[in-house]
Amino acid sequence: MQEKLFKCRQQGISLVGLIFVLGVLAGIGLLALKIVPTVTEYMAVTKAVGKAKADGNSPAEIRSSFDKQADVAYITSITGKDLEVYNSGNGLEVSFAYDKKIPLVGPASLLIEYAGSTAKPGAKKPAKDGGA
Repeated sequence: MQEKLFKCRQQGISLVGLIFVLGVLAGIGLLALKIVPTVTEYMAVTKAVGKAKADGNSPAEIRSSFDKQADVAYITSITGKDLEVYNSGNGLEVSFAYDKKIPLVGPASLLIEYAGSTAKPGAKKPAKDGGA
């Protein structure tokens, strides 16, 4: 009976396998540490655009309100000039799009394209801007 127990093959991960797995997990962790700040900034942009739309009655007011919100929330990727304000059946709607380039190693980088809108899907028509 004891001879059968000793003949069983050992199972588990080797030291080389453990080092490889830890290296992969470390790489994923470092990538996450670089991506998370851009995602939180995108969430702040989305929140600021919604508040700017609620505060403004014209494209110029919406852009100005967004710039104030961006200063408070430390938003650096987009400004009020980058917002697209247009008319819809429910009044003015605001949309935005921007890219965030994250350097990784040497010439390699990660490009994330962010976009958002306050409107529901449908037709859009640019609003007349009062000089801004």
